[in-house]
Amino acid sequence: MDIKGNSLFAQMQAMQGAALNPNQVTSSVNGEMPMIKEVNSSQGDFGELLQDAIGKVNELQMDSGAKRKAFQMGDESVTLAETMIASSKAGLAFDATLQVRNKFVEAYKEIMSMPV
Repeated sequence: MDIKGNSLFAQMQAMQGAALNPNQVTSSVNGEMPMIKEVNSSQGDFGELLQDAIGKVNELQMDSGAKRKAFQMGDESVTLAETMIASSKAGLAFDATLQVRNKFVEAYKEIMSMPV
């Protein structure tokens, strides 16, 4: 029963992958469900990805601040629209980062409350 359950689960995953990414389906094996190619071939670790994302948010915040200051000082090369768009991008990026942090804290608390 367990072997058939795992086989069914593997077939469901293969079908889901084929539906989501039809260009990643390879030939089928023994007339069964097609095998799926590896999706994530990146070699970066999670810490580096997180650090890069936070760096990008910081860049957006700095760009927004620079455009805001230039606009306030009367620089004619910076428009109000550019300033507002940069401010909106920075705000959205910060909000998304804050939500990710909240999810991490929530997951950490849940893991810490598990019995050992």
